[in-house]
Amino acid sequence: MDFIELEGIEGLRWSWNSWPTSKSEATSLVIPLSIMCTPLALMESSELPVLEYEPLICIKCGAILNPYARVDYQSKIWHCPFCHNRNGFPKSYAWIGENNLPAELFPTYSAVEYQYQFSNLGGGNGLSSSSSSSSIPSMLAGAVDSKPGPAFVFVVDLCTPEDELRALKNELLHVISLLPENTLVGLVTFDSMVRVHDLGFADCNRVVLFQGSRDLSSTQIQQLLQFPTMKQPYLGKTTVVQKQGFLLAVSNCEFVVTTAIEEICSSGIVARGHRSLRATGTAISVAVALIEGCTVKTGSRVMVFTSGPATIGPGIVVESDCSYSIRNHQELINGYAPFFEKSCSFYKKITQRLCDASVVLDLFACSLDQVGAAELKAPVERSGGFMMLGEVFDSEHFKKCLRHLFKCDSNGNLKMCLDASIEVVTTNDVKICGALGPCVSLRKRNSLVSDNEIGEASTNAWKLCSLTNKTCIAFFFEVNDSQKVEPGSAFFVQFITRYRYGATGIRRRVTTVARRWVGKNSPEISAGFDQEAAAAVMGRLAIDRAESHFVRDVIRWLDDNLIRFASQFGDYIQEDPSSFRLSSNFSLYPQFMYYLRRSQFINVFNSSPDETAFFTLMLNREGVVGSMIMIQPTLFQYSFEGPPIPVLLDICSVSPDVILLFDSYFYVVIHYGSKVAQWRKLGYHKDPNHENFRKLLEAPELDVDQLIAERMPVPKVIRCDQHSSQARFLLAKLNPSVTHNSKYADGSEIIFTDDVSLQVFMDHLQELAVRG
Repeated sequence: MDFIELEGIEGLRWSWNSWPTSKSEATSLVIPLSIMCTPLALMESSELPVLEYEPLICIKCGAILNPYARVDYQSKIWHCPFCHNRNGFPKSYAWIGENNLPAELFPTYSAVEYQYQFSNLGGGNGLSSSSSSSSIPSMLAGAVDSKPGPAFVFVVDLCTPEDELRALKNELLHVISLLPENTLVGLVTFDSMVRVHDLGFADCNRVVLFQGSRDLSSTQIQQLLQFPTMKQPYLGKTTVVQKQGFLLAVSNCEFVVTTAIEEICSSGIVARGHRSLRATGTAISVAVALIEGCTVKTGSRVMVFTSGPATIGPGIVVESDCSYSIRNHQELINGYAPFFEKSCSFYKKITQRLCDASVVLDLFACSLDQVGAAELKAPVERSGGFMMLGEVFDSEHFKKCLRHLFKCDSNGNLKMCLDASIEVVTTNDVKICGALGPCVSLRKRNSLVSDNEIGEASTNAWKLCSLTNKTCIAFFFEVNDSQKVEPGSAFFVQFITRYRYGATGIRRRVTTVARRWVGKNSPEISAGFDQEAAAAVMGRLAIDRAESHFVRDVIRWLDDNLIRFASQFGDYIQEDPSSFRLSSNFSLYPQFMYYLRRSQFINVFNSSPDETAFFTLMLNREGVVGSMIMIQPTLFQYSFEGPPIPVLLDICSVSPDVILLFDSYFYVVIHYGSKVAQWRKLGYHKDPNHENFRKLLEAPELDVDQLIAERMPVPKVIRCDQHSSQARFLLAKLNPSVTHNSKYADGSEIIFTDDVSLQVFMDHLQELAVRG
């Protein structure tokens, strides 16, 4: 079964493509029944039908008309495949017949998209589309037409050094110049004080100041900003609501906002032995309150640009006194990080506010030290925000990441999907356990929601403030034992994704798929096992478990599950490890678990808490292909013998006369063998007589350029020679099949480590699996 080809049709990867008929049999599979769903995977596909009318919804279960519905064309009735309820077609479908089907009934369309006009925009929890665009208050003052766009509040750290701040300002000005005129913008700057810029006041740079050390509620902030309250009748007359000037359409404030950005300057010199006074938490809270007060219904983003940790106010990371070092993993484990728990609690409240108001929080951090991304991980991740950790704002890395977010389509609309929600509908024999990814439970519970909770649970609907065509959610299910299930019968799952695309209105993507129940020990279970999807799911479960368990406990949990898995699906003679075999459908899974145990998600040695937060955030939203590169990086060999070939992620693949291209998703390494490096230093590639050598050096560079162009955030590129210090980025990820303790031939490459090799790991696994 070609799972990648199937994903191209459905946008889904199933850990098991055939499900057993009882809960106990499903438990024995070890890997949970799960689906890796990329709702907008087919976003730019020409094969995806876009329907400009509202979908037909089952009045009983909420499922949308799909190809699996049984239709009575004579009576104009369709039978819902999920709850078997009879639903009538409206008069607009009077023309349908067996030879005249609407697109949503085509058997080849597992996914269709309904595109709404702007007049149908809704609010609330993202599951309704009945309210009118009139819910957007006139005090936003600004849209040049009847289609207001999304809102952006730029939050700029004034403690950034002047040269870095200049580069940041240039990029912000470039972004604003690209924004559609109906886009709403706001500007907040901060150091020890937080400044909200009044973009409706053109005479001078007018700001409202907030003390950075204060923890103010949203209501208090809006009162200090003098936001108008609801219109109140007085003596038979309606009071006038004054327009606010903090969030305006670009068409109404472009000169003012560009002038304000140009006039931003660094806070100045910091006292020796101290860090800059930053009130990052207060600045974020004020920016969110600004959007809450304006009741923006078209989706919005709070974009934070910072160059250091918060040192005062709520969300503080470290004392300003440099004698206090910033927290590390060991201090977090031992409880010696005095501000961590309190800051995480503060940002947890921010997370809820973000999701309630459909606001995305983005973090662009450029610093040689940590900035507090670990504390900020929850609101950025749960709101679907973008996180970038870099060194300087004056870098191509930062520019590419920021400009990527503001790409426009051919019609000039921002390619942003905001204010999204996703609802899952299943047949009665399947129950929903929960989801892991950049989403928040909407607590919309029905009879098909399981009491077995995994991740964001107790619901069949989730909020996603932002979506991209790569955003992937892992959904978990279980068999409903209260329903009698017959092997060979089908069950159905439907994903209903609602989102706003730029200023074009609401779209609803509907993906409906079917799979079959199979009997106990059926060969279809093995044939339908997707090893890569299973590894990606276990990776998410592991990092979710790491939030509340010690690393050693997470590794033990992974090992226990792997032993049970090998014992369940291996072919062996009891107590005879040499007889152990795994079929090709299962053979790669233990290898994936070996590399997952050694990955930066589990082994945090040499990573800061900020880096670990970034790594786990990315794994929790990437699809199967991206997740597998993170777990088990790819390694390609370039030589004179032919085109590049994939080689084992093993120290034995390192050779003096080849170039290796290593991709771990977060960084890419071009590793030159010692002979190749020597030839390059001698300039052989510049000699016309060595044209093949020049092409050999160019080949990995061209492939790296392609990788960088397709991936966000942009991976770090490392070029190194064999035996150089930078080669450690490659060696640390290779299987240490030859170490300083091994018997090896003279001149062979070795790794100085006490880690066990993949072979030793597999031998140990076989010994434990055959014990029964």
